[in-house]
Amino acid sequence: MFDNTHAHITTWVIAIILFFVAVGLHNAGKKKGMKVVHMILRLFYLLIILTGALLFWKHQGINPALYGIKGLVGIWVIGMFEMVLVRMNKGKSTKVFWIQLLIALIIVLYLGLRLPLGLNFLG
Repeated sequence: MFDNTHAHITTWVIAIILFFVAVGLHNAGKKKGMKVVHMILRLFYLLIILTGALLFWKHQGINPALYGIKGLVGIWVIGMFEMVLVRMNKGKSTKVFWIQLLIALIIVLYLGLRLPLGLNFLG
């Protein structure tokens, strides 16, 4: 049977890897390669949102408020991925967006691991 939790984790791990590949390609001056990776990353944004929404609806009886907050912070992470890459491509400053990305990533990982569907080694 298809396990939404593993699909969700797999999609965000791949997305994080693709994000850093895109950043690396940009820093290496390979803008064409960065654009390809960026487009693939956008597909993974959709997969992350889809698998996260499926998990939320499947387990909505388990602390829906905190899972809702986790979902919103997850959208914030995706937004910061996008802002960093777009602003890098335009040659604009990304410092504020890197800081927001780090904060949002820490919050979403903490909530994901702390809440009942997570590994709960932080509990």
